[in-house]
Amino acid sequence: MNIIETPDMWVLRMARRLTIPQVKHAAAECAPVIDRVIEAAGLLVAWPWTFIAEGLPKDGKTPFDWQMCRPVVEPEGYDGPLELCHVPPTIVASRLHQGSLRTLFTQGYAPLVAEIEMSRHVFSGQSREVYHCWHGPGSSYQKIEIQFELAR
Repeated sequence: MNIIETPDMWVLRMARRLTIPQVKHAAAECAPVIDRVIEAAGLLVAWPWTFIAEGLPKDGKTPFDWQMCRPVVEPEGYDGPLELCHVPPTIVASRLHQGSLRTLFTQGYAPLVAEIEMSRHVFSGQSREVYHCWHGPGSSYQKIEIQFELAR
């Protein structure tokens, strides 16, 4: 577990209330829309795709608030169809998962949650996934940073 400060970001985002199994479909739906808006507006990508969750549940049936975000260089005068929002820096407990999506929860999330629970840190309720290297949903290798925001 690493304790880090996240970068100060401006993101184009699309938000949904969904369950964990619905994330795959929502991401496939939202990514091309966000990419088209970035291209049409002439924006510059500044950071990897980032998913932000509020109240991520421990089961696949409970809905939670999810945001698919693409960080961009702070634009001047953006007036596009998607929400542009500022995501300020925050302190997170972080762990890098390298492997398939099938092992993301068992080998990525579970060990990080256990480490945080054993530490003196407290969860704020927000979590993130930062997609440093994405090879498609069926790939055996992904590089995804899992982050849990820590309460201050």
